[in-house]
Amino acid sequence: MLAAATAASGAAKTTLGALDWVAIALYFAILLGVATWVVRRRKDNAADYFLAGRNLGWWVIGASIFASNIGSEHIVGLAGSGAKDGVALAHYELHAWCLLVLAWVFVPFYARSLVFTMPEFLERRFCTQSRYVLSIVSLITFIVSKIAVGIFAGGVVFATLLPEIQINLGGHVIDSFWIGSVSVIILTGLYTMLGGMRAVAYNDAVQVVVLIVGSALLTIYGLVQLGGWQILKELCGSEMFNLWKPLVPAGQTATWAPIIERAADGQIVKQAWYFNQNFPWLGMAICAPVIGLWYWCTDQYIVQRALGAPNEKVARQGSIFAAFLKLFPVYLFIIPGLICFALVKSGKVPGLSEAWNADPNAAQGAFPLMVKYLLPEGLRGIVVAGLLSALMGSLAGVFNACSTLFTVDIYEKLRPKASQHEIVRMGRIATAVMVLIAMAWIPVVKGASGLYNYLQSIQGYLAPPIFVVFFFGVFWKRLNAKGCLWAMVVGFVVGLFRMLVDTPVTMKLAGFEHGYTQGSFFWIINNINFQYFSILITLISAVVMIVVSYLTTPPDENQIKGLTFATATADDKAKTRASWGAKEVLASCVVMVFIIGAYIYFTG
Repeated sequence: MLAAATAASGAAKTTLGALDWVAIALYFAILLGVATWVVRRRKDNAADYFLAGRNLGWWVIGASIFASNIGSEHIVGLAGSGAKDGVALAHYELHAWCLLVLAWVFVPFYARSLVFTMPEFLERRFCTQSRYVLSIVSLITFIVSKIAVGIFAGGVVFATLLPEIQINLGGHVIDSFWIGSVSVIILTGLYTMLGGMRAVAYNDAVQVVVLIVGSALLTIYGLVQLGGWQILKELCGSEMFNLWKPLVPAGQTATWAPIIERAADGQIVKQAWYFNQNFPWLGMAICAPVIGLWYWCTDQYIVQRALGAPNEKVARQGSIFAAFLKLFPVYLFIIPGLICFALVKSGKVPGLSEAWNADPNAAQGAFPLMVKYLLPEGLRGIVVAGLLSALMGSLAGVFNACSTLFTVDIYEKLRPKASQHEIVRMGRIATAVMVLIAMAWIPVVKGASGLYNYLQSIQGYLAPPIFVVFFFGVFWKRLNAKGCLWAMVVGFVVGLFRMLVDTPVTMKLAGFEHGYTQGSFFWIINNINFQYFSILITLISAVVMIVVSYLTTPPDENQIKGLTFATATADDKAKTRASWGAKEVLASCVVMVFIIGAYIYFTG
């Protein structure tokens, strides 16, 4: 995609200079030092490898949550979306309030249950079968979205910044895209497999500093080159700065009615079905919060950090700190995409405009393109270090989450007498296998229309059933194991069906270059906006869970004691109340003020 275009434009210019390499080398030296320190402190048991011995501090938890979330798909994908669609996807980045839901609603349940994984918590609330279903689906989600997207984004960065790097193996040229992808996997996988969660968390704490500083430098430098914030708004236009009125395809208008174009003989030549907006307001208002609450409150990838806290108080403080850090991405990743678009439009950076115009998919590489053509030597190295830190932090988090899910939820169930050493070894093996499977999925991601759009659509198809069973499960004690199991099975079947329908078109397989036959059943399914389809899956899962639960026996209250609000004991409530004070409330209020302020500013 970007490799060909950037190779042409980058041949005349060496992307990284001596000072840049010095900055990058210094970053890796610090990373190596932290990893070495962590590996020396490790213990050969499951609690230490998967949850850092449940001894993480609040600042490490918050920084690790943020670093794991703000990875490759955010820096590369969000900037690309900003360059193409404006601030529409800022909805997802303003989900810092979802972390407050984790802190105040779910942390008490997770802390007192002392579980290792989210499927394990679901087993305690409902049944063992639901644990297996969630474990398998979570692993699939990690492979086809987080791992594959992370690897692909690493390749995009290398293809843009170092297009001249190539390896010739027996006449077959391996370009910088694949060299970069494999390099990111090896470097990240090495310290993850050796140090486990402790290595991931402490390296994340270092990476967050580099990431924020590097991205802030690019944003500030870009605005200076452009001429300021007001110039940016004028060049981008009001639509790109509006959360609720995003761009629509060329020649179309935002409407709820079907769009039908007919030839002179009455034959339909073009037809659209309620999905002509890139990010419809109803989808953003309903689907985006569902995905956000699933991700921040129930996804192993994120919640595992909170599980590593020594108690409820530290877990809550870490989650609130992560919510504060989550306020930055709109301004550090989406806005640079808009700046890139504005710079191309203004023609103030000729090399950038040339590279953009040479590739129809150049918007996807907006962030690395700006690094390459905008920043001076030295500063460029700091931003590249920040970019690499995000790529590695995100992948390290998902590698550790995958190994935890497979080892704790599947392997330990099959081998209950396995030693602690054997469990840790299996966790490392599981990480390596997941990476190999994800690499096979990269061609699908590569064919997607947008990196971040692809990620959100996959999550939109698989997240709703998980959201339903967790949130309904803690708020509604009458819902039982059979309702939970059927809600997940039916919801996941519908979501996987949509993924299977989309995949041939996304990969542009033979016969699917132009999609399905217009007007056919599969064409309609494929063209329904992914957010609308996600809302449909949520409704189906909720209805199935409620109906099946009320048609079957109520759950045993002794079994769900302390696992729902209605069955929490007086002692449970007293411990929770003693774990927070005025500073936690004040910090949460500050986060909400910034979120509301952003919604007001970006609403036209």
